[in-house]
Amino acid sequence: MQAIVECVPNISEGRDSEKIERIVDAVRDLPKCAVLGVEPDSDYNRTVITIAGEPNAVKEAAFQLICKAIEEIDMTQHEGEHPRLGAVDVCPFVPLKGVSMDDCTQLARTLAKRVGEECNVPTFLYGFAALHEEKNLLSTIRKGQYEGLQARLSDGVTPHSEHTRLPDFGPCEWNVDAEKSGAITIGAREILVAYNVNIDEPDAKVAKKIGSLVRSTGRLIKQNDGRKMRVPGMLAMVQGMGISLEAHGISQVSMNLRDVAQCPMHVAFEACKSIANDHDVSAPGSELVGLIPLQAMLESGRWYAESGVTDERSLVDAAIRGLGLDSLGMFDPDERIIEWALNKAVGE
Repeated sequence: MQAIVECVPNISEGRDSEKIERIVDAVRDLPKCAVLGVEPDSDYNRTVITIAGEPNAVKEAAFQLICKAIEEIDMTQHEGEHPRLGAVDVCPFVPLKGVSMDDCTQLARTLAKRVGEECNVPTFLYGFAALHEEKNLLSTIRKGQYEGLQARLSDGVTPHSEHTRLPDFGPCEWNVDAEKSGAITIGAREILVAYNVNIDEPDAKVAKKIGSLVRSTGRLIKQNDGRKMRVPGMLAMVQGMGISLEAHGISQVSMNLRDVAQCPMHVAFEACKSIANDHDVSAPGSELVGLIPLQAMLESGRWYAESGVTDERSLVDAAIRGLGLDSLGMFDPDERIIEWALNKAVGE
């Protein structure tokens, strides 16, 4: 393949393994692309799916997966720790090889139009594919979540501006299809690393404090007279919040590293660990959600490896140990590093 694009649909189902398999099976055998990862999380009630391959093949796979997810998932029954707007909460296209961001933007826009028209569901564009600058951030589009969608599409009270309230494609009014599916968000972005730091406490009290300190937007400070100011956070290009993981009896600082070159994983991990230690709580490891570029693993590996180590495999092993990436389950770099997984799946 001369051109390779990655697509990372996040579906709002992380507990029903049979349902997840039916959704993923809809795209497993499509030509010129491959499913590289399927990562369900029961606490989030969300599954991250990674698809890569020839651009048009990946776009078709994304459409088939979205259709199947809309068929299988009923948002009126959904609950979970992670913010979400619909059955496929987000579906970004990411350039990997021989593909530009403009190419990914076009893929996202044509897919969003098709989903809106053929599936009859509200569809939003975000990131580089956004049709208005106020829709660039996924967090802005997601305000109010699924529970606020009916008011949003019915001229009710919402936290949205005139530019962010309505979808870009599909119906702009509440209907039975929107009630079941929620809204679908499709975009184009650079490689984003979904990265969670484990905090050894059950109630997320410290994790929430850490999240508000490290995320780029920082903390909102309010005075009794109503005045407000925002104090910037520690880390660049990072979104973060603290949540409780009841299934594991711990909490996490759940982060999106929006530019891993500006904020590598080890910087995020050590920042969270340092603050946790200040509160007499440990950070015994971390969790990577989805796949990651090799360069990001090598960068963190150089921090944790002994001086003079340059071999890629050794640096990756050092990153896994230093970040504690296997603390909640096995971490197989041949399946979790994008380049290595692509080599295995499509022979590139």
